[in-house]
Amino acid sequence: MTTQYIWNLYAEDVKYFILSKVQDDFVADDLLQDTFIKIHTKKDSLKDASKLKAWVFSVARYTVLDYFRKHKLAASDNDTEVVYPEDTSEHTEADCLHGILKSLPKKYKLPLYLSDIKGLKQQEVAAQLGLPLATVKSQIQRARKQIAQGFMDCCGFKINDQGYLVGEIKEREDCKVCF
Repeated sequence: MTTQYIWNLYAEDVKYFILSKVQDDFVADDLLQDTFIKIHTKKDSLKDASKLKAWVFSVARYTVLDYFRKHKLAASDNDTEVVYPEDTSEHTEADCLHGILKSLPKKYKLPLYLSDIKGLKQQEVAAQLGLPLATVKSQIQRARKQIAQGFMDCCGFKINDQGYLVGEIKEREDCKVCF
């Protein structure tokens, strides 16, 4: 297992995890690099490859904690807790959503993440990203439309008369996004 393989699997998710803790894109990039340097130097110590994801996020979590300690910043234990989804073989909406989110352009992905996942107000997102509020609102709306379109392309969902996305998830092998 190479560092490049681990990077391809988890770098994006680790970046969002770190960004959710430090709330600064430049610091998050630095901590992401530090995390993967540690992963590169210690990857041979991982004995059970099935625990790779948990191990990667543990390295990231401790990298963030080290950063907080070094800079004498407060971080509660609850704030750095990571919840790992159960690994199931069942194909779910979450699988499709993850694939659709990965395909979003970065300029849409980050504002959407900060607003809809982290729960920041759009004004706070605009301030954090250094963008005008109108730009952030537009990017979030476009991201939401692309997610809906992704479900329509992936699993054949439709928009009903009330404007809601409806449909059923196809089998994984029939899915065009999360194969």
